[in-house]
Amino acid sequence: MKKESILLVAVALVVGVFAGAIVTNSKKDSAPGEQSERDRAAAPTNAAVQNIKTLKEITTREPDNRNAWFQLAHTYFDLNQSMDAIEAYDKALELDGNDPHALTDQGIMYRKVGWFEKAIGNFSKANEIKPDHSPSLLNLGFVYRDDLNDIEKAKAAWTRYLEIDSQGEHADQVKAMINDM
Repeated sequence: MKKESILLVAVALVVGVFAGAIVTNSKKDSAPGEQSERDRAAAPTNAAVQNIKTLKEITTREPDNRNAWFQLAHTYFDLNQSMDAIEAYDKALELDGNDPHALTDQGIMYRKVGWFEKAIGNFSKANEIKPDHSPSLLNLGFVYRDDLNDIEKAKAAWTRYLEIDSQGEHADQVKAMINDM
């Protein structure tokens, strides 16, 4: 990778983190359960627009730059631009199809657009590649429970999640959801 490209990716990452912090802080200002206009429209900030522009320039010049595709997909993900995120994750996964994080994030976007079987495929593949990848199992459980109403498969995914991450950030939530089933 060229030095200029590395610098551009680093700048894009910093801009992306900054944009994410702005979006996160603006969401904290809303009352619980209240959806702001920004959340509904997922309007990109100037920083996010610049980040997208920079990353698109990199991917145009260097179509095999997997990191740039991955960061572009993440930026779209953070902006809830599901189809753009899915397409950018496709490009990143064409270059490295064994990334459980990219597969899981793309699976989340598939779920958002209602492509539940594709989401399941991504979460399952992510877990095959890295059997201790708990985010894929967590999300797999949500698809089965919330979207497909398959309680048994949701329980199986979340039970496996707890075997891997019984003390993690979402462990108490997962235990409660299993008990509520």
